[in-house]
Parts: sequence; structure tokens; C-alpha cells
Amino acid sequence: MSRFDSGLVARALAALARPAAKPEPVELPDPVALAAALCRRFEGLRLAPYLCPAGVPTIGYGSTRYENGQAVRLSDPPITRERAEALLQWQLRAVVLPAVLRLCPGVQGAGRLAALMDFVFNLGAGRLAASTLRRRVNAGEWDLVPAELRKWVYSQGRKLGGLVARREAAIALMEGV
Repeated sequence: MSRFDSGLVARALAALARPAAKPEPVELPDPVALAAALCRRFEGLRLAPYLCPAGVPTIGYGSTRYENGQAVRLSDPPITRERAEALLQWQLRAVVLPAVLRLCPGVQGAGRLAALMDFVFNLGAGRLAASTLRRRVNAGEWDLVPAELRKWVYSQGRKLGGLVARREAAIALMEGV
């Protein structure tokens, strides 16, 4: 004779009739937020126009152009902190992110994408397009990417400590997220 628990079937059927518990939503890192944090940290905030180390008129968190495409001029009036943040967000979402996705379409991971966005924000899409860095990224050679990023620490022939720190932060972000 079998020791079949008749209540077992009833409990199993009841469990099947209950809706499955919804998994808790997982917050994924936002690459734009990560890139903005890098930009804020290394660009700093200057509300009045200034010349960056490369000699380019700049404002806010390192913006060299406004939303209408006009270049920043040293004669432009100062902006507010809120305007600087809006300009940074616009540039990252409308200019930088599309450029990175076009040049490196297979990039996965918020940290990797954010690090490449910071690179383009800092140096421009043209530099990424022509770089060995891009070739390494597109080939999936992530172990070689840090060495490529470390090459981009010079401005007008001088090695800048701020660029060294910026590239190391980008490398840590690529490897950590």
C-alpha cells in the first residue's frame, strides 16, 4: 500500500492557481548618469566662459557648444549651475551617446559605455573614430582597452595629471560595472 498524501495534490494545485510572485525590479546603472558623474568630477564647474587646457572656449562642465550648435565664446555671459547641468545632460544624450553607439555598436555594460562616453565628451568623436582604442573595443579585446585609454593623457604635448586620473577612473568604471 502506498503512503500517498492526498493533501499534496490539493496543495500543488492551489500553488499553481496562485499568481507567481513578481521578482523585485533590478535597478540597472544608467550610462548617461555614470558618464555625467565622470564629466562633473574631471571637468569641474565654471559658470563663466574660459579657455580649457587645449585652448578651446568652454563653459559649465566642459561644454564647447550650445544646443543650437553655436560654439562657446569667451564673450558669452555666465550661466547658472542648473543651465550647466542641462547643457551637460543634453550633450551626453544628444551628441555623445549616439556617437559612441554609432562608432562602437556592440558595447555592452553601463560602465563600458559610460567610460567611452566620457572619452568622447573629453576628446571628441573624431578621435575615437580614428583610434586603436575603437578597434580594440569593436574587436572585443577588453583586456587591451586600458592600455589604449592610458595613451590619451597629453594636451599640446604635455602629460596632464588630470587626464591620467580621468583615464584611470574610466578604466575602473569599465572594469567595475
